Amino acid sequence: MTDDAVDALAEREGWTAEGFAARVHYRGDGDRYSIEYYAPSDCVLYWRVKGDGETAVPVGRDTVPDPLRARIREDLAAAGVDPGVEDRPL
Repeated sequence: MTDDAVDALAEREGWTAEGFAARVHYRGDGDRYSIEYYAPSDCVLYWRVKGDGETAVPVGRDTVPDPLRARIREDLAAAGVDPGVEDRPL
């Protein structure tokens, strides 16, 4: 079962849906990130993926490059999700 917002995000380039969550992976400036949107809590989590590609650790938004955060907000808006949830404290 999925949520409408999750389905809409899954239609965006690179996003996949898993139940009530949508996920996308990005690589840039030598760092790799996994970004997840959770529909039930209407929030976004950022994970930095370590070099082995298997281990990810949650990171604070202030450590994520601004262009990546802007891209996530654009994807959220295009999927009909309030882009302000990207900045919501957990």
